[in-house]
Amino acid sequence: MATAKPASSAKPRTAKPTRKRTAARKAAPAPAARTASKALGIFSLGAAAVAIGAAIYGVARQILTPSEGHAAPDLALDQPRPGADDRAPAAFRPDPTAPVSVAERESLRPATGPVPTLVRDEGVLPDTVH
Repeated sequence: MATAKPASSAKPRTAKPTRKRTAARKAAPAPAARTASKALGIFSLGAAAVAIGAAIYGVARQILTPSEGHAAPDLALDQPRPGADDRAPAAFRPDPTAPVSVAERESLRPATGPVPTLVRDEGVLPDTVH
């Protein structure tokens, strides 16, 4: 015998509201990665501050430091160039009668002896092992 299905006392099913899919969120970085990132940012800002400070120091040093020496009017571009017959003032000429010290004479002595070279002399055979 076929039995009749008893009537369900449950409420009729309604469609569930569909969830909207959202873009997958990136996982929060680990605390160590965040700390390293902050440290790198602080280091970069510090390096930039040092570079800017060095540039300011260099410019200020050039502006505030007086130049060495004095003007040389005889070397100015509008002055005539010395010729072959022009001589230096007497105060600037060397004294040919001045004595030469032994140390100066030794330092001016020509070098004698073998000259170092990068190539072998022609006609010289290399040492061979027998």
